[in-house]
Amino acid sequence: MAYLVTGCAGFIGSHLSERLLEQGEEVIGIDCLTPYYDPRIKRHNLENLTRCKNFTWVEEDLLETNLDEWLRKVDCVFHTAAQPGVRLSWGEEFHTYIRQNLLVTQRLLESIKNSGREIRVVFSSSSSVYGNTNQLPMTESAVPQPFSPYGVTKLSSEHLCLAYHANYRIPVVALRYFTVYGPRQRPDMAFHLFCRSILENKPLTILGDGAQTRDFTYVSDIVAANCAAARRPAEGEVFNIGGGSRISLREVVTLLEEITGRAIPVIHQPSAKGDVRDTWASTEKAQRLLDFRPQVSLREGLERQYAWHRDLQTSQRM
Repeated sequence: MAYLVTGCAGFIGSHLSERLLEQGEEVIGIDCLTPYYDPRIKRHNLENLTRCKNFTWVEEDLLETNLDEWLRKVDCVFHTAAQPGVRLSWGEEFHTYIRQNLLVTQRLLESIKNSGREIRVVFSSSSSVYGNTNQLPMTESAVPQPFSPYGVTKLSSEHLCLAYHANYRIPVVALRYFTVYGPRQRPDMAFHLFCRSILENKPLTILGDGAQTRDFTYVSDIVAANCAAARRPAEGEVFNIGGGSRISLREVVTLLEEITGRAIPVIHQPSAKGDVRDTWASTEKAQRLLDFRPQVSLREGLERQYAWHRDLQTSQRM
């Protein structure tokens, strides 16, 4: 098969593209290298991809590129491109989230509708659609109540996907990711910041009291869920994709101390607007319809991510 991966230079998109290429698939990757974080990091993510003869790299904006040219060549689109981040989605930056999350998704779906071809879409959504709920674990049947502008745009994009499915029978599947981590994690995310601080012998900074919990999901499990969603009959469905590793940030620090063999000092700062207190995914539906079962425990995943940061720091010093 041939696949289009939007956001192919990002954290999840680059891992997903690599997995598809390893399976012998053709991949067209589109990314405009938005400056949410240093584009040089994204170019580094692309290095293994661009060496592969089955990979076509397109550095263009999804609102401006000729989507018809690429869609006629593929059978499935993994739509991972988005403006990420809860904390920066307030105020004047909201227009960027509308553009990169909502308008881009609408243009992609409209182009697929007009193509006259049956092209499956696997949409990367977020646990942020649930908001600050006390109903745990979170189930797909719960009423979403986003707690941030970012969550609003992801839920709106989900609704667009389902509307195109209902009206035009575009085979869409939406995956709600729960706190993804692993090598190449975005530099603004907690585990990236934690690992870097440890290696630089600096205290960790935790927003809030550290008792907040997250369901952490290793990136290879996210990739496996995407591949399953592309191949199984699950059109028009929404799925939670979680790692089964719900833990408080305080407990994460303890785990990192065990992994690194160091005592780790912590500095607390006020919670950020839009950050929810707890997340916890019910993945029964994904188990049943996608045969999804996370394979990487939090300890194993953190060990891998810390080793990646350590190796990266060593290579930068050489």
